[in-house]
Amino acid sequence: MKSLSHLNKYFVKYKWHFALGIVFTIISNYFGIKIPLYVKETIDNMLENDNLANPDSLIVTALKIGGIYMGLSLASGFFLFLMRQTIIIMSRLIEFDLKNEIYAHYQRLDFTFYKKHATGDLMNRISEDVSQVRMYLGPGIMYTINLVILSVMVIYQMWEISGILTLFVLMPLPIMSFLIYKVSSKMNSLSKQVQQEQSLLSTIAQETFAGIRVIKAYSREEDIRDRFDQTSDTYKTKNMNLVKVNALFLPTIVFLIGLSTLITIYLGGRLTYMGAISPGAILAIIFYVNKLTWPFASLGWVTSINQRAAASQTRINEFLLQVPTIQNPTTEALTFQGEISFNQVSLTYENSGIQAIKNLSFNLNPGEQLAILGNTGSGKSTVLNLLTRQIDPTGGSITIDGKDLKTINLEAYRAQLGIVPQDVFLFSETIKENIQFGNTATLTEEQLKEASKQAHVLHNIESFPNQFETLLGERGVNISGGQKQRVSIARALVRQPKLLLLDDCLSAVDTETEEIILSNLKHNKHISSTLIVSHRISSIRNADRILVLHDGICVEQGTYDELLAKQGYFYSIHQKQLNDLTAE
Repeated sequence: MKSLSHLNKYFVKYKWHFALGIVFTIISNYFGIKIPLYVKETIDNMLENDNLANPDSLIVTALKIGGIYMGLSLASGFFLFLMRQTIIIMSRLIEFDLKNEIYAHYQRLDFTFYKKHATGDLMNRISEDVSQVRMYLGPGIMYTINLVILSVMVIYQMWEISGILTLFVLMPLPIMSFLIYKVSSKMNSLSKQVQQEQSLLSTIAQETFAGIRVIKAYSREEDIRDRFDQTSDTYKTKNMNLVKVNALFLPTIVFLIGLSTLITIYLGGRLTYMGAISPGAILAIIFYVNKLTWPFASLGWVTSINQRAAASQTRINEFLLQVPTIQNPTTEALTFQGEISFNQVSLTYENSGIQAIKNLSFNLNPGEQLAILGNTGSGKSTVLNLLTRQIDPTGGSITIDGKDLKTINLEAYRAQLGIVPQDVFLFSETIKENIQFGNTATLTEEQLKEASKQAHVLHNIESFPNQFETLLGERGVNISGGQKQRVSIARALVRQPKLLLLDDCLSAVDTETEEIILSNLKHNKHISSTLIVSHRISSIRNADRILVLHDGICVEQGTYDELLAKQGYFYSIHQKQLNDLTAE
């Protein structure tokens, strides 16, 4: 249960809800325990004064008992309602704060974290796991507090009536405590397994929905369904194991409470016969034992809630305790001038051991358009990840305007970048909102049109019936690949970036459109420097300088004409692509 200590700060934050909940619980139980005492006194008075022989007196007494019983019940119920309102509301408020805390932490975690964890697992921890924790914060705590307060009050009143009878009646409780301890340990282990299996189930479902077009294209619906069914069956099996263990609680506790009732009747009868206690006292103690039945019977359910919550909070803490490897070192203002330098930069991926970049050195000067060419796996995209500081190099250094990238204001630096990734991601919003996403300020219609015109997508947008208000499907499924890439370019251009980074983002457009876009970018007055990454020579032909990467090593660099004249690696790529175009 140590993992749940993370929630203590929220109990401090909502201390008044918590304190009032305890106060209302005490008051509710105070009225509740008065009922058996009043019944005891009434029964004893009736027996002592021989009121049973007088029907009129008996009716009056019964009505009086009923009225007082109802009044005490209403008072107890009213404060029970207030108890639920304070504690359950507190649990909902903490649930809200915890989800926001997790989401904010997700935002801070870096590129490396997201490469290691599936989206379905991330979603499950912020939804299902938090829901399990909320059950602990609400019903779990509420019933536990009620059990403790009620037990203290009831045992005190029972002891006041008869200490010796109370001792015998409470004898089954140590057995109950031992059983709860043993079963709780088992439930904690099973709860972790259930939550892990549910994360896997969520991951499969998320990937299925996201990749439904690929699944249908390859007619793999049955295979995916079989995989989901298998995982679902495993989840059901583990969940049923947990349910079976949980099912041991109620019968055991009801049996032990029933045993306490039998002890009360038997020993109480003997003590009454000896004149040690009154008949009303036996009835009162039976009332008190029955009052303990539900709180103790709920122990199994509460323990299950608490164990599930502990398992869920452990999973949540795994992420909350992760410190981002990339952190902003300063809040100092930064004005990017456009000068970038890679100095003997190397990168080896920790999880795979693959050396993606090896002793790479190059300079990007203000106003220059630099291109990086290479085949798949040559390290092109890794260079951009290093440049945007999604990851840090394992060797060498990267400087921005003469300052080490690790020492500058990262947020201010990224705010001056325009990035068009290879894997275009569009939100399920309108085209206008997708382009607007690139700029935090509200854009005018002229700015939207200008950016779209430079990305050579304005004519496509204006051909749609709703133009910029056209609603896109998930990841822009209802427009073509080339249109998605150009909308993504427009999104980067509305930032008016000083450094524009293009990561093989023109692969889905024809060479004519590609030429128009690159020409527009070349003459964009807001862009100080441009870095183009591509495997197509047509995309980088007009760059001021070209770097050629192979297996993470810069094998050649120069202008387009210089590299052709060398007739080296660049020349061989050029000839191969030219031959492929001729063959088509």
